[in-house]
Amino acid sequence: NLERIEMAPAGIQRGELIATIPLAPLEETAVIQKEWSVTTKEFTSIVTDSLETISETGVTDNTELAQSTASQIQHGNQFNITGTVSGGIPLISGSVTSAFAAQDTTSQSATDSRKHAVSVTQKASSRAKQEHKVTISTTTVTGTSETTTRTLKNASATDPIRIDYFSMMRKWRVRLYRYGLRLTYDIVIPEPGGALRAAYATLAELKSKVVPFHFQESHDSIRDTNYQQLADKYDAQVSLPPVPTLPDVFIHANPGNSPVDGVLLVDLPQIQVPAGYWISELHLSFHFESPSGPHQGKFRILGSSFVDQAGQTDFPVNPTPDHRPDDLTRPENGSFMLHASGTLVITCRLENTTNTSISLRAVLQRTDGALQQWQNDVWNQLYNAAQTQYYALQQDLAAQIGQLEDQLTNIDTLTLRREEGDEIMKGVLRFMLGYGFEFMPNDVIAAIIQSGADVAHGVGFTGNSLGLDPGQLAVVRNDEDRVRFINQAIEWENVVSFLYSYFWDIPTSWDFIRRIKHPDPTRQAFLRSGSARVVLTIRKGWEDRWVRFVDTGDPDGSTASPYLTISQEIAAYDDRNYPGIPAANPAKGAIHLEDAVVTTSNASLFRSPVPVEIKVDSSAGFVVGAQVVIDSRVDTNTTDDVGKQESQIISAIRDGFVTVLKLDHPHGGDGAIFPIVQPGERGVLIAEWNEYTPTSGTDIAVTSNLATIA
Repeated sequence: NLERIEMAPAGIQRGELIATIPLAPLEETAVIQKEWSVTTKEFTSIVTDSLETISETGVTDNTELAQSTASQIQHGNQFNITGTVSGGIPLISGSVTSAFAAQDTTSQSATDSRKHAVSVTQKASSRAKQEHKVTISTTTVTGTSETTTRTLKNASATDPIRIDYFSMMRKWRVRLYRYGLRLTYDIVIPEPGGALRAAYATLAELKSKVVPFHFQESHDSIRDTNYQQLADKYDAQVSLPPVPTLPDVFIHANPGNSPVDGVLLVDLPQIQVPAGYWISELHLSFHFESPSGPHQGKFRILGSSFVDQAGQTDFPVNPTPDHRPDDLTRPENGSFMLHASGTLVITCRLENTTNTSISLRAVLQRTDGALQQWQNDVWNQLYNAAQTQYYALQQDLAAQIGQLEDQLTNIDTLTLRREEGDEIMKGVLRFMLGYGFEFMPNDVIAAIIQSGADVAHGVGFTGNSLGLDPGQLAVVRNDEDRVRFINQAIEWENVVSFLYSYFWDIPTSWDFIRRIKHPDPTRQAFLRSGSARVVLTIRKGWEDRWVRFVDTGDPDGSTASPYLTISQEIAAYDDRNYPGIPAANPAKGAIHLEDAVVTTSNASLFRSPVPVEIKVDSSAGFVVGAQVVIDSRVDTNTTDDVGKQESQIISAIRDGFVTVLKLDHPHGGDGAIFPIVQPGERGVLIAEWNEYTPTSGTDIAVTSNLATIA
């Protein structure tokens, strides 16, 4: 059923109590009343382009009923009352001082009552404007304030009185009309806002990358073998590592003979160990001879445990030791010069030796401290580079997040509603037309690509020629005919949708869906919905073709659909039951028909292909050329043709008579009374109620008999 709601002012009525001022006998008080009001008016100029490329321009109000003015008036009343009562007797005297203050703020908005009225019938109807719109809005804000001082006095010497202040309420008469019947589809689709959530998924992914800076590399993880990979990872310039070893250092000495029975101390040439390196091995080789005599020859390295000496004195030949290389840094040699660095001097002690030669080979290795220092330096360089890289990435992420949030939130309301309508339309077509339906078939895509169009950006047919051969042009035209049919056959401007909660979606997505936020509450509800119930209205006259299209894929095909009878019955029902006619339901006969002209007749009428003059109770209000509905019987399950409802055109009117062009059925007979109705434009009034909104007015009531109002 197609329905419409209307509101009209119906008077003023006393509202809530604002303040009460009690006055004792002969009491006098001052009342200061302050009134202020702020009025905001917004007018919107709307250019509407329909799907048939009809443009309509108008200045309307921004309301739920008709995009109209939102008028918000705030009004405040403040009362400050002071009163003094004094009196006494010779022995006792006293005084009483009282103060009273009341403040009230009310808000007037025509929008509130209209929203409430719409909510009463939101499941029964939904009217919408065409969606291609451009708006230009102007807002005017005005404010006024006024202060009034009044003196109130109770003139009675015996009775107290009370003065009550009331707010004034505006009364509205609300009427709901039903004016037609349409074939509809009632379906439920999953994830109506699924495509619009993709941007929020991207936003969530970007936000997940906004984390505190954390450098995961440790000092010990930096090695000679991986430092370059780490430098490439963080795009850093790092220091080269010190080489693990330096070339060996060799020194040689040929000291003179030691004195007989004496000692010779010999300083070997200095060993220079560069900073960052130390001696890891010190290999000694030497040769000496021991002269004849009772003493043995001895060779010693001062500071070490190494001692070598010649054989016994009773040898027939003087021994000549030839020492093979020995590592002085070993523990048994006292770890001599192990990890020594800098300028090193080694002293030898010779006793009873001749022909002595000494050689040392020092192995220089990188120190642990040098390695750690290099690791620290590289770690700092990597850290700084990673931090710079992190801040650059975070800045880029912040820019992307800001840009995406701006795209999601800074959109005008009409665009939001249009996007939601498009998503509803897309989901409905997919689930209604089912498997095999494509918004743009592959052969159409191939034809458009053949024309040289930029399919990645949707830029096509911009050249000097169309670029399509006759066969390709026929394919594209057939697809455009299908698009036109789908958009015309359904009243997309009258689609009614009800959003269902997030838990009707896949459970794994619940947590993400219910956290989606948007400044527009309607868009937020749309994004959070798990499913949506959609009621589609088929345009009058398109019932048969649409049912055939849904069932067979061809709106004009020869294949019969088993559902065609349903569409035909709905269309016939709407044709028989005109606006203003409560058909096939005698209980609704008392419904008030707004703007309809109704009369009755008890004449006996028969079928006639020529004009018929009908005697009626009154012909007042009937119009030549208007369509009238004769009789009220709509059942088709009987062969009896008498009294069936029909519609005919008035050709002539005279007092007490109405002439119609023809009659398809007999009516009346045996004095039976039947109705003749000229339907009104507003349809059937199916509901009527009152609403109240605040005003800036104030009402005053004075009550003196306080005993009766305790």
